[in-house]
Amino acid sequence: MHSFWTILLGFVALIWVLQSLDAALGVRSLRSIADATPLSDADCPPVSILFAARDEAEKMPGALETFLALDYPRYEIVAVDDRSEDGTSRILQDAAQKDPRVKAVRVNKLPAGWLGKPHALQQAYQRSTGEWLIFTDADVHFAPDLLRRSIALAQREGWEHLTLLGNVKMVHPGEKIVLTFFAMSFVIGLKPWRVSNPRSSIYAGVGAFQLIRRGAYERMGTHRRLAMEVVDDMKLGKLAKEAGIRSGAAKDGGAVNVRWHDGLGNIIRGTTKNFFATTGYRPWLACLQLAAMLLMFVMPWVALPFARGWALASAATAVTLAIAAETGTALEFGISPLYAATVPMGALIFSWMLARSTIVTLWQGGVTWRGTFYPLEELKRGVV
Repeated sequence: MHSFWTILLGFVALIWVLQSLDAALGVRSLRSIADATPLSDADCPPVSILFAARDEAEKMPGALETFLALDYPRYEIVAVDDRSEDGTSRILQDAAQKDPRVKAVRVNKLPAGWLGKPHALQQAYQRSTGEWLIFTDADVHFAPDLLRRSIALAQREGWEHLTLLGNVKMVHPGEKIVLTFFAMSFVIGLKPWRVSNPRSSIYAGVGAFQLIRRGAYERMGTHRRLAMEVVDDMKLGKLAKEAGIRSGAAKDGGAVNVRWHDGLGNIIRGTTKNFFATTGYRPWLACLQLAAMLLMFVMPWVALPFARGWALASAATAVTLAIAAETGTALEFGISPLYAATVPMGALIFSWMLARSTIVTLWQGGVTWRGTFYPLEELKRGVV
């Protein structure tokens, strides 16, 4: 039995060493829009900013204010109110009356075969005119120079699709524990530095900011291909990659900010629809992901006080590299590096989020998203 744990911990340590080396080199190679020279007025192509809003009266005004304050000569904002029951519609109509750059669209009924958000974004696209499209959310804040720099970076690198790794504003300790772990595991698992490699199958798409050339978006099939896809942001990146569109992922340089959910409880509830969806609604894959997460991020910490010899060295290696990875993530987010000591706690919470999402979705036979229930069988048929 001792030999089994020694071999298992040695395997985990080896994975950590290989992943850490890859991440250390990869993160350094990631482009940042902060390093891109802003476009001059004459070089700025027309841009359409597209977002869907459902009952976003609280957060949307702040985001909309930053959209309207962009330092860019030719852009429009196409905002789709997806059946809101609060003041969202009034806010958008008022904004459209005051500023000709805003187009407010109202959806009163959701057609069969569509999720609310993909349908709303499809409506936004159909009413847009820009050469470049930006897909974002109704609670995201943009820096004034975001468009000039992001398009400049995309053009410089020859990308037709660019997603930015934005900044999540965190307030409460629970948020910081789970979101720093989420970001760290996202980077290690996704490897965004490989997105721009046309020989790699790795793709990325972040809901806060995706820039894509109109012609490329049309070649990949628009949001009609994502009609029943819950994780539509990531899958937009997948469709772009599969269509042979040159894609890239880059750091936002502090230009994209979002307050995702207020408090740990809201994060857990807010991701119930998403996490099982990332597995394509396959319970075996959810179980495999849970096992891998516990093996990589929890077991070495548990083993540390009890292990001896090579097992101790392996556990210590895995823990040290995990702390180093999360320290870098914490510093990137501007929070205390002491949160690096919460790696196993973050992993346990994250594991519960995946398990809860799986159990709730299977128990309900589908997901409820913004007040609308979508049956599981329909969601499975719509997986991209």
